[in-house]
Amino acid sequence: MTKDFTVGSPLKLIITFAIPMIVGNLFQQLYNLVDSIVVGQFIGKNALAAVSSAYTVMVFVTSVIIGLCMGASVLFSQLFGAGELEKLKRAITTSFIFTLGVTVCMMAGTLIGIESIIRFMNIPPELYSDTKIYLQIIFIGLIFTFLYNAISSLLRALGDSKTPLYFLILAAILNIVLDLTFVLVCDMGVKGVAIATLIAQGVAAVLCILYSIKKLSILHMTKQDMVFDRTLFGIIARYSILTSIQQSIMNFGILLVQGLVNSFGTVAMAAFGAAVKIDGFAYMPVQDFGNAFSTYVAQNKGAKEEGRIHEGIRCTVKLICIFCFIISVLVVLFAKELMLIFINPKEYEVLAIGIGYLRVIAPFYVLIGFLFMFYGVYRGLGTVKISIILTIISLGTRVILAYLLVAMPKIGLVGVWWAVPIGWALADVVGYRIYRRRRSILNINKS
Repeated sequence: MTKDFTVGSPLKLIITFAIPMIVGNLFQQLYNLVDSIVVGQFIGKNALAAVSSAYTVMVFVTSVIIGLCMGASVLFSQLFGAGELEKLKRAITTSFIFTLGVTVCMMAGTLIGIESIIRFMNIPPELYSDTKIYLQIIFIGLIFTFLYNAISSLLRALGDSKTPLYFLILAAILNIVLDLTFVLVCDMGVKGVAIATLIAQGVAAVLCILYSIKKLSILHMTKQDMVFDRTLFGIIARYSILTSIQQSIMNFGILLVQGLVNSFGTVAMAAFGAAVKIDGFAYMPVQDFGNAFSTYVAQNKGAKEEGRIHEGIRCTVKLICIFCFIISVLVVLFAKELMLIFINPKEYEVLAIGIGYLRVIAPFYVLIGFLFMFYGVYRGLGTVKISIILTIISLGTRVILAYLLVAMPKIGLVGVWWAVPIGWALADVVGYRIYRRRRSILNINKS
């Protein structure tokens, strides 16, 4: 099933397209969320700290692959919006070959360099073994990360955000069952949690492949379509590599912050790990609004419907404001209850640090909502360099401020928390000013 974003109500189109993505991402988040809950409640805070730090590394590595898939999907949306289906097929083949090659190289590189990665992360000696085994298994599964994200990005570029959702729901349920089985029944510890995630990701990837082969008549390939098109590769590489750089910069900044938090010991690591899971879960829907809006913008750019882009921006701003207000209030009010999902009530110090983090960050979710919207606008228009600039401003500010504030005795670890919304705010200001000043360059007509 495909969807045409060049006709109809922008608000309705964006909401109906984003909702399956939001639900899908909620289930995708369950992969590591369940891992963290199981290890935190049934193994202990050390295991939770190890899995949380390993997860930050995993997100950084997989962000390269996801960025390549997201970037290519912009071109897919533009070609689909313009009705150039033969060109679209060649673009899909070219992108698949390119991203597969990158994925294989990353699998080899991360497995060979895993010792150096762990040292870079300042992992305490008592967490070394669990962190290493978790990362080794996750890195083996990068091929599944590629397959799922390549096909789901393609389906979303064609306007189908529901199909990837169905496969994710099934995989998430499988992950929960396997987590509990491997940890509680088989007593496999952190290793069992990682294997459960690997199997679930593999199932989602295989189901996406089978569906695409059987159901997508628009993508039935001939020998002429299954070629590496050098001309299209130039465009794909520009979109994909720039989007991948943006995603990598964003997650590398988070990686640096995680390393800083790790230097405060296991208690801070466990608290930060749990709070960040809650944080990401809370504002993840506005990230999906941004991703949905990127497809909307790309299709309308391809169809030369520039006026609809600006109309869509106004709708997206309203959605973000309403949603973020509600979720911010809920997280602030129920910060303790949310932390107790991951942490034993007796871990008073861990709870206090995590609650403090959430009550600093949550009131400012609207700022990251706007930032995701700007990412979607510029990615959909093909001006990914601007997204990279905004990412550098946001994460650069966060990392620099975090390291500066932490060094001040009266501020300490809390400085890491306050650096986050300050970085979001600065990037939003720059994103808005670029939009206002460069509307003609971005081909957005005033409505």
